[in-house]
Amino acid sequence: MVSVQPEACDLLIEAGHVVPVVPHGVVLDDHAVAIRDGAIVAVLPIAEARTRFAAKEIVSRPHSALIPGLVNAHVHNPMTLLRGVADDLPLMEWLQGHIWPIEAAVIGPEFVADGVTLAIAEMLRGGTTCCNENYFYPDVQAATYRRHGFRARVGLPIIDFPTAWARTPDEYFDRAGEVHDQWRNDPLVATAFAPHAPYTVSDANFERIRMLSDQLDVPVHCHVHETAHEVAEAQRTLGQRQIARLDRLGLVNDRLIAVHMTQLTDAEIALCAERGVSVAHCPESNLKLASGFCPVAKLSKAGVNLAIGTDGAASNNDLDMFGEMRTAALLAKGVGEDAAALDAFETLRAATLGGAKALEFDDRIGSIEPGKQADLVCVDLDPLETQPLHHVVSQLVYACGRHQVTDVWIAGHRKLDRRVLVDLDTDALVANARQWRDRIAAVRTA
Repeated sequence: MVSVQPEACDLLIEAGHVVPVVPHGVVLDDHAVAIRDGAIVAVLPIAEARTRFAAKEIVSRPHSALIPGLVNAHVHNPMTLLRGVADDLPLMEWLQGHIWPIEAAVIGPEFVADGVTLAIAEMLRGGTTCCNENYFYPDVQAATYRRHGFRARVGLPIIDFPTAWARTPDEYFDRAGEVHDQWRNDPLVATAFAPHAPYTVSDANFERIRMLSDQLDVPVHCHVHETAHEVAEAQRTLGQRQIARLDRLGLVNDRLIAVHMTQLTDAEIALCAERGVSVAHCPESNLKLASGFCPVAKLSKAGVNLAIGTDGAASNNDLDMFGEMRTAALLAKGVGEDAAALDAFETLRAATLGGAKALEFDDRIGSIEPGKQADLVCVDLDPLETQPLHHVVSQLVYACGRHQVTDVWIAGHRKLDRRVLVDLDTDALVANARQWRDRIAAVRTA
C-alpha cells in the first residue's frame, strides 16, 4: 500500500461555521480553510483537512464563524482624527462651516498618515480588511496602508479648487498620474480616480477623468446624488440631474462607484443596472446628516451591485461595518416597506463580495474560495448576546458587535490575534490621537 503524504500548508483555520459567501446562502459547519503563500488552497470538513494537510500553524475556533474580510466601500480615513468635532449639523453647514476650515489648518502628510493608521487599527478590530479611500495626499495614504499590510484602493483626488495637495487641474492630474504609476503593480494597494462630487468638478475635468479611467483601467469613486438639495441645484443651474450629466460625459459605466445615491428615480436605477454601476451605500452617515434614503431594495431588485461603506468617522462617527450592516438591512426594509428586503445573506454579500466587486478586487477577495487571497475574519458567536444560535448569518448581521471579532488575516498574515493587534501599539495610537485632539482644539479656538 502506498502512503499518501499530507500536503504542506502555512495555516489551517478550523471554525465551527465557515460562511464562504460563494455559493450564496451557504454555511459550512465544522469546516477548515487551508492557506498557502497567502492564498486559500482548500475549503473542506475539518476531519478531512487534518488528514490532507500538514500545517505549520493550526488555529481552532469551534464557536466562531469564519467570514471573508469586510470591505468598507467608502471612507475618508484621515478624518478619523476629526471624529466628533462637528456633530448634529446638515451636510453643507457641516462641511463649509466646520470640516473644511479645520482641514485647511491641519491637513498635511502627518495628519493623513496618523489618521489612516488610527483608522487601520479600528477597522482591523472590527473585521474590516479592505477599504476604498477618498481623501488628499494619496501618496501618503498608499504608503501607510502598505506599511501596515492593509488592502486598499486609494482615491486620486480631483476637485475644482486649490487645496494643500494641488493648486490647479493640471497639478491634480499630474500628481494623480505619479501616484498611480508608483502603485500600479502592488499586491495590496491600488488606485482610483476620486472626483469629489458633480457640484465641485467641471465637465472638462470629468471628461479628462473618463479618458484616463479608460486608458488606465481604474474605477471612478465619486459622491453622487447625496442630497435632494444638490440634485435640485444641479437642475436649477445646469438643467439636468447629476446622473444625466455624468451619463452625458461618459462616466455612467461599470467603473463608476457611486456613493450615497439617496435621490434616484426608477429610470436612473434602471440605467445604473444596465451600465453596471456599483453603489456604495453609507446608511449611518446618510441618517446622521439627514441626507436621505438610498433605495436599496429597488437597486438590489434591479440587479445593481451594492456595496456598503461607513463614510468617514467625522460624519458617522465610527468605522464599524457590523453596525453598518445591521443599519443597512433594517433601513432597506423600512424604506422599501418590505420585511424581506436586503436579507441577512444579501447584506453580508454587500459588505464583502459586493464591495470587492465595486473596487474591482473580486478576483482576489470577497469570498472564501480556493485561489483567492486569505483575507479572513473570525467572529466569536459564543457570547450570550448571540445565543442561542439558530441562524449563523442572521446573528452576524442582526446581533453581533465588532467586539466579537477575535482574529483577522490579510493575505494570510495575522493582523489581530484574539483581540490583540499584532503590528500596532494601541497605547501609542491613543496617545497620538489625544495630541491631535489638542492641536485641533487650538485651531478651533484661535
